[in-house]
Amino acid sequence: MKSGQIVKFLVAGGTAAAANFFSRMLFSLWLPYTIAIIAAYIVGMITAFFLNRIFVFRDATNSMKHQAAWFIAVNLAAVVQTIVISLVLARYVLPALGLHQHVETIAHGFGVAVPVVTSYVGHSRLSFRTY
Repeated sequence: MKSGQIVKFLVAGGTAAAANFFSRMLFSLWLPYTIAIIAAYIVGMITAFFLNRIFVFRDATNSMKHQAAWFIAVNLAAVVQTIVISLVLARYVLPALGLHQHVETIAHGFGVAVPVVTSYVGHSRLSFRTY
């Protein structure tokens, strides 16, 4: 792992996470919470793909088709993590801790943050690999 690459990955991921997080708030105006999380995740995933391809994993040698396919696969695993964490926190953990305001927003923030490590490993070894 290259430390500079990790920093760029975190910046790209942070930008994509912000797109994910804030678009979920907009989607929640019209969609149920779970569907809004999925729609927001798609926004974040598209943002992340292009930022990672252009700025982070510039030396990748696999084709864009393979990059996109693996990127989607890695992110499908991550979206499951995001949904499970968001729902468990929003429905059970935060209310049990006495939190009742902004529960969905807090829970979704944690849900978006958790897959960072698994995503970096997946993207560096699968999505944007070098031969």
